[in-house]
Amino acid sequence: MLTNIESKDAITLIQVREERLDAHNSPELKNQMLALLEEGKHRMIIDLQEVRFVDSSGLGALVSGFKNASARNGSLKLCSLQPQVQSMFELTRLHRVFDIFSDRHQALSSFQDLSGPA
Repeated sequence: MLTNIESKDAITLIQVREERLDAHNSPELKNQMLALLEEGKHRMIIDLQEVRFVDSSGLGALVSGFKNASARNGSLKLCSLQPQVQSMFELTRLHRVFDIFSDRHQALSSFQDLSGPA
């Protein structure tokens, strides 16, 4: 899976560089998120700007990352969802689970509003 990973102020930003997040590549994303969490990086943003399609496996990988981050008192947020991907989150009601932001800047800013360690 093609991703760019950067850190900004103790926040890890994972930009998914694929058009599809599906059964073919979602296990890799799930493993990347888990490895970052195990390294102590508990605040993550997943940038889905380039993703045009997400299937149940892709959603499952993101939910897994969310649960693993939450279990470590961390947070996983999403940003830059394309309309088709946003529709999938709404259809499955996962937009009620995830904090979803229109762009990276808003997602990064949302962490500044949090207090306490992560």
